[in-house]
Amino acid sequence: MNLGKQAQGARFRAQGKILFCALSFVLCAGLLSPIFAMEKGSGTISLKGGQAPFLKDENGARPQRIVSLSTVVTEEIFLLGEGKRLVGRSHFCVRPAEAQKIPEAGNIVDINLEKVVSLAPDLVTVTPMLDPRAVAKMRALGLRVETFAPAKNFKGVNESFLRLARMLGKEAEAARIVEEQERAMELLRRKVPPSSELSVFLEIGAEPLVTVTKDSFLNDLIEFAGGKNIAKGAERALYSREKVLSQDPDMIIISSMGFDGEKEKQMWRKYPELKAVLGNRIVIVNSDLFCSPTPVTFTRALESMIHILHANYVT
Repeated sequence: MNLGKQAQGARFRAQGKILFCALSFVLCAGLLSPIFAMEKGSGTISLKGGQAPFLKDENGARPQRIVSLSTVVTEEIFLLGEGKRLVGRSHFCVRPAEAQKIPEAGNIVDINLEKVVSLAPDLVTVTPMLDPRAVAKMRALGLRVETFAPAKNFKGVNESFLRLARMLGKEAEAARIVEEQERAMELLRRKVPPSSELSVFLEIGAEPLVTVTKDSFLNDLIEFAGGKNIAKGAERALYSREKVLSQDPDMIIISSMGFDGEKEKQMWRKYPELKAVLGNRIVIVNSDLFCSPTPVTFTRALESMIHILHANYVT
């Protein structure tokens, strides 16, 4: 029975991973912009009796009881040494390991409102993928809700982290972390071989095929590592195999969030004329590292990407 529950939980997490990663980048590409606009434009919910009493701006009281429905925010709270403030999390907030001890209060698209209220949070962090009606209900109940949208670039990763730090009163610690990671990133970029730009197709979804455009931090990751994202100029993150075949990238990188990366790798090998196939340059990467960016994990992912693109790279 326990094994069955574990298997079911694993399937649920896998489904959520592909939803979180793929929808994040589809959102960045504009496919879900109406949903985001609803949340972005909702502002503070006005009640008949006036504004909800516990809504405070970022300069108000520092939150001590946080429910985080964002995997990135949860990881960043621990990065700031403030995991003790977390009283609730998303089902998919499983890093670091300590996060798994915190009660679950929903997932990335829906919440257990009764559970959230019972945890008496003074801050709830969500992503734009959460149903706007759920956000409205929480605000109507007097809860402070802050939305953290997926970062579109490395600068956005750091800005989002610093915004969270201001809420927690951890600005100095966050500034130190960001400065350290920016220095580390610059050192890594200096080691990228000159004039070695490789064309790259980065796959984060299989059915349908989903990639990353210029509006994703993963585009920065590719370019900082000395690569060229063939989908950079695409209007949408949804892509076609025919287009990949016509662009014939030097490398195909698969971040298998909730789908079988090995199966997808074999699928691409059915096209022996592809340069990526001829050069045996189809690589499966750690999706947890690549798709949930904090200032620290972005730098680690960049180091990994440099190794992937440049086989002779030496740290």
